[in-house]
Amino acid sequence: MSDSWKVGNQGKKGLRKEIEKAVIVGLVTKDQTEVEVNEYLDELEFLAATAGAKTIKKFVQKVKHPDVRTFVGKGKLEEIEIYVQENDINLVIFDDDLTGKQTGILEEALKVKIVDRSSLILDIFASRAQTAQAKTQVELAQMQYLMPRLRGLWTHLERQRGGIGMRGPGEMEIETDRRIVRDKISLLKKKLEKIDQQNKTQRKNRGELIRVSLVGYTNVGKSTLMNTLSKSKVFAENKLFATLDTTVRKVVWGTMPFLLSDTVGFIRKLPHHLVESFKSTLDEVRESDILVHVIDFGHPQYEDHIKTVNKTLKDLDVLEKPTLMVYNKLDLFRKNTFDELLDEETKEDILKEVKERLRNNYEHDNIFISAINKENIDELREKLTKMIIEQYEIRYPYQTKTW
Repeated sequence: MSDSWKVGNQGKKGLRKEIEKAVIVGLVTKDQTEVEVNEYLDELEFLAATAGAKTIKKFVQKVKHPDVRTFVGKGKLEEIEIYVQENDINLVIFDDDLTGKQTGILEEALKVKIVDRSSLILDIFASRAQTAQAKTQVELAQMQYLMPRLRGLWTHLERQRGGIGMRGPGEMEIETDRRIVRDKISLLKKKLEKIDQQNKTQRKNRGELIRVSLVGYTNVGKSTLMNTLSKSKVFAENKLFATLDTTVRKVVWGTMPFLLSDTVGFIRKLPHHLVESFKSTLDEVRESDILVHVIDFGHPQYEDHIKTVNKTLKDLDVLEKPTLMVYNKLDLFRKNTFDELLDEETKEDILKEVKERLRNNYEHDNIFISAINKENIDELREKLTKMIIEQYEIRYPYQTKTW
């Protein structure tokens, strides 16, 4: 991966030599309100922090539609330019995708690195990728992102190992660049097909067991819940896309075995080519018998997150699978919602009303827990056990199981 993709100096694994100073930019248009844009920018700031950049300022502009050349209007661009120069900013992040032409014009005008939401997410995915499959998927997504932007970008490609490289001396025509990228995309797709076949064989070998997949928005606590339910350590931290490779564990409760998988989190405005590239990883979700939809109940936009996840699940054609909705971080919900002066009875009444509303809004069964505090975990296990047994009875109707 070339330096042009990197945020936060990710040259060494797990280390960032310096935190880059960034400003982030969003547009209020007919398609997204000011409230929505501010929510998106909060998320973009978290994405930037995950990639190793500190957000110094947010710029928001109301326009009918983005400027075809500079994305923002002329006056706003001048405002950003002055701020960048006066505050030693070295990175400007836009909340929506930019064309290659826009990126080139903005880099020339602002004299700093320009990153859009998709390339920022790709950057995080690249830094998180551990396995050959994940690395190949990320590189494919990078190439697919780059392909339509070749004409507008002010840098080109050359044949370098490891994927995207900065252009060396000597000019190459745009069609040559396109051929290189097309060939690379074809090569990566073939590589992924081979990996996918190996994965299918592995899944077939464990086909007798009921499969349960943890799904949800990024950073909702899936990995923490995985650790709690499987009693085995899975990497968990307060960062976006901490889990990129699917983790599968064989779990035995009493005498009942099943497979539990922790999958990559979803996010609003997830680049289409990224979803496409990660199809083989998401096959784990497609082939699951039960979905556990984990929700960050403490997040102010948790219902928007549910919509985003459900849309992705619908795209994967798995929305109708048996699903348990797990509202995690109940402790955080209480902390964010309840005034200290409220008595316990009033708090419980408020919580009860919220629970009833959510049960009426979504057709799936649900439970409210705190994975970190182990609150209501036994009840979660009971609900999940019942669902797993039902699936075993459907699969093996004439076999008597001891559980």
